Amino acid sequence: MGIDSAAIEKLVYSVVKEMVRENHLNKKPHGEFLNANDAVEAAWIAQQRLGVMPIEKREDLIAAIREAAVANAQLLAEMAVKESGMGRAADKIIKNKIAALKTPGTIDLKTDAFSGDKGLTIVEMAPFGVICAITPATNPVATIINNGISMLAAGNSVVFCPHPSLKETSRKTLEILNNAIIMAGGPENLLSYVAEPGIKIVEELMQHEKIRLIVATGGPGVVKAVLKSGKKAIGAGAGNPPVIVDATADLDKAAKSIVDGATFDNNLPCIAEKAVFALGAIADILKSKMLKNDAVEVKGIELKQLEELVLTRDETGDGTVRYAPNKQYIGKDAAFILDKIGIKVHQSIRGIIAEVDVTHPFVTEELMMPILPLVQVKDIDTAISMAVKVEHGYRHTAVIHSKNVDNMTRFAKAIQTTLFVKNAPSYAGIGIGGEGFTTFTIAGPTGEGLTSARSFTRQRRCVLVDAFSIV
Repeated sequence: MGIDSAAIEKLVYSVVKEMVRENHLNKKPHGEFLNANDAVEAAWIAQQRLGVMPIEKREDLIAAIREAAVANAQLLAEMAVKESGMGRAADKIIKNKIAALKTPGTIDLKTDAFSGDKGLTIVEMAPFGVICAITPATNPVATIINNGISMLAAGNSVVFCPHPSLKETSRKTLEILNNAIIMAGGPENLLSYVAEPGIKIVEELMQHEKIRLIVATGGPGVVKAVLKSGKKAIGAGAGNPPVIVDATADLDKAAKSIVDGATFDNNLPCIAEKAVFALGAIADILKSKMLKNDAVEVKGIELKQLEELVLTRDETGDGTVRYAPNKQYIGKDAAFILDKIGIKVHQSIRGIIAEVDVTHPFVTEELMMPILPLVQVKDIDTAISMAVKVEHGYRHTAVIHSKNVDNMTRFAKAIQTTLFVKNAPSYAGIGIGGEGFTTFTIAGPTGEGLTSARSFTRQRRCVLVDAFSIV
């Protein structure tokens, strides 16, 4: 007895469907490799292919990245919060979108020219080749989007080394961006990575002969390591941004701005306000207004309990006590932290205010939690002196709320930070509610400042003598 054509068609369809499903399940995402060498070699080939493409084509690839990043901003934000247990998805969505939309592309690359009696000289921004980019747990998706656009715009390929605690979120981010690049006609593996990131992989990448530039976004340890690599390195390190509020400030605006900035993504961004220095004449008024902006104050025995909860204490042999943030509470919601010390608040509460003195570890240590210490000071000179001290010379970010131009100027000159924000939340400094482009790699330790495509280029000079001067 024969089988009718409809049955045969149905059987063939089911077999083909299963084959497609198995191929999809077994296929690694574009850009994923099992070891550092394979990732670098693939990225090197991809960079060679990118190098023969016109710069206009780079913009097509960047446009595809932007579109894919915006379309998946919510998915990736929610993945990051779920995987790490840190931050707020709504704020991460903002970061992901701002990274996609306000990171400069090839327009950031400028050619200089010199002409005269002896001819013409041009200086162009050329790619390094293959870049190793180490990304943090605090801003995993936004940093990959931001670095991916900037480094590709400069003509490079990238081997990313994400923080192991955000492995799956980073993997998904790179899968989405690589698919967008390929669909736009770009080469495979422009954005590569090793499936299982870790210290060993970082070391192998830093030592690989085809890695021409190392870019690290993270804490002091990783920045110090890349600076010892012997290669060109860009380091974006930690910050402990102070805020000064003087008697001339618009206190309603200052209170809201400070709480908004300090609680954005639960204080994970390195630019976020970490300590407030308020002149005594207005300190109590400022605090009362901050408490009306989704913050609560903790004091007395509850402050002591909070200290014991969120700080780890280490006594050295000479009797010195050192404090560090308890990693269990980094990036956690204010309501979650307060609940641990028996304080029940509505989920709308975003920040915790604690009035302390300048030596308190909440002031001197970067907590990366929505806990904001408030220090009362007698005058602007004291405020500036204290703010400079607790910033620890990182030269990262500082904020002031004032209408006194002299006070602003004196603080700016004293603190010498890469970002100096006036009368706004700290995140205005990276283009969220402020003018200018965005970046999530703020290279204070190595001096590049707010990085963009030009930061990831090297200068090449082309000289034509006794010709092409038409004047």
